[in-house]
Amino acid sequence: MATHVLTEKPTGVRHWVIFYAVTLAIITYIDRVCISQAIIHIEKDLGLAAEQKGWVFGAFTLAYALFEIPGGYLGDVMGPRRVLMRIVIWWSFFTAATGWAWNFVSLVTTRFLFGAGEAGCFPNLTKAFTNWLPHGERVRAQGIVWMSARWGGAFTPLLVYQILQLMDWRRTFEVFGLLGVVWAIFFYRWFRDNPRDNPKLNEAEARLIESGRDPDEGHGGVPWRYFVRSRQAWLLCGQYFCLSYGWYFYITWLPTYLKNARGLDLSTGAALATLPLFLGGLGSFLCGNFFYPWLDKLTHHNVGRSRRIMAYAGFTGATGFLLLSIAIQNPLYAMLSMGMASFCNDLVMPGSWGACMDVGGRLAGTLSGTMNMMGNFGGVISPVAIGYILKYTHNNWDITFYISAAVYFAGVFFWWFLDPVTPMEKVMRRAAREAR
Repeated sequence: MATHVLTEKPTGVRHWVIFYAVTLAIITYIDRVCISQAIIHIEKDLGLAAEQKGWVFGAFTLAYALFEIPGGYLGDVMGPRRVLMRIVIWWSFFTAATGWAWNFVSLVTTRFLFGAGEAGCFPNLTKAFTNWLPHGERVRAQGIVWMSARWGGAFTPLLVYQILQLMDWRRTFEVFGLLGVVWAIFFYRWFRDNPRDNPKLNEAEARLIESGRDPDEGHGGVPWRYFVRSRQAWLLCGQYFCLSYGWYFYITWLPTYLKNARGLDLSTGAALATLPLFLGGLGSFLCGNFFYPWLDKLTHHNVGRSRRIMAYAGFTGATGFLLLSIAIQNPLYAMLSMGMASFCNDLVMPGSWGACMDVGGRLAGTLSGTMNMMGNFGGVISPVAIGYILKYTHNNWDITFYISAAVYFAGVFFWWFLDPVTPMEKVMRRAAREAR
């Protein structure tokens, strides 16, 4: 029997967790991006001003930021299975409820409650990856998930445009709300927090998953003092704020920008609006599956150095391409440049979430929730600030891009001082021993 266990091949059951993560990532971005295209119809029905649209966009992101830590914490304590099932059903209900709004206040309230549900998604997917994937597969899996998320969002404007030809914006949100309910049912039936509880997973795959794992990984209480005192946690949060501030323009104000500043009709604008998220998804995929493996060999398997190099390239490239888009008059080429800024933005994504898994260890859900919370505070400030900038500068869009580019470039300095590999509990224990 022992000989059989040692010679059998891993079953590959773990790859199903990537499948469920990919499909959920697509659903999350469909549900959150659809309002950027539908807002053009919503503002007419509800009589929204520019700054009110900014608050509609910001309400989702504010709740998304505020509930990141609770969502990630619940995943660490309860396990991602129960948490994901509950939050997906929650946000799917409020996706549908967006179509029931009757004024500005009801719309903002609904979007806030929608964001509260979505907040726990990616921290709990990260926790699921920590439980189900060996270390060598985690960054690649994050690259695939973020590519899927971006591509789901990329084609949402076209999808919404087509659905709006068949029904009004209210019914459109109800249709999108059904997607998450279906996912939650199938996921809850298949997924288990402990891979060994899946009867189709053999001993060889279980050993592969557990190879190189910190024995402290798993569920349990969260020592908050580590987060407050951890330099790594603060630096991860700071760089993600810089990453998210500029990126949120693509899923909020972009359709309005293409219509008002570039003079495009809704159909053409919906087509060009796919470029930033499509190229961003491509950046995530290439980063996790090609650039990182190449850098890993180049740096002699120095994971920390590889992640820093990729982050420097991503933040610098995003800064340059966003500034370039301002100077380009042709709408297609301007959007290609903006799309390349998003491509560079997403070169940083897999490394950031991979760092959460390695640095967080058994606290990966809470750390990734903390990082995503700070990133989404950037996502709150950005769309709201843009609304007021447009109001007080008489629709000067260039200023918004200059500010976003400056915030992007600041991200380089956070990575300069970040250790994106060593578990923070190990760093804190080592510091405590040295202090004695």
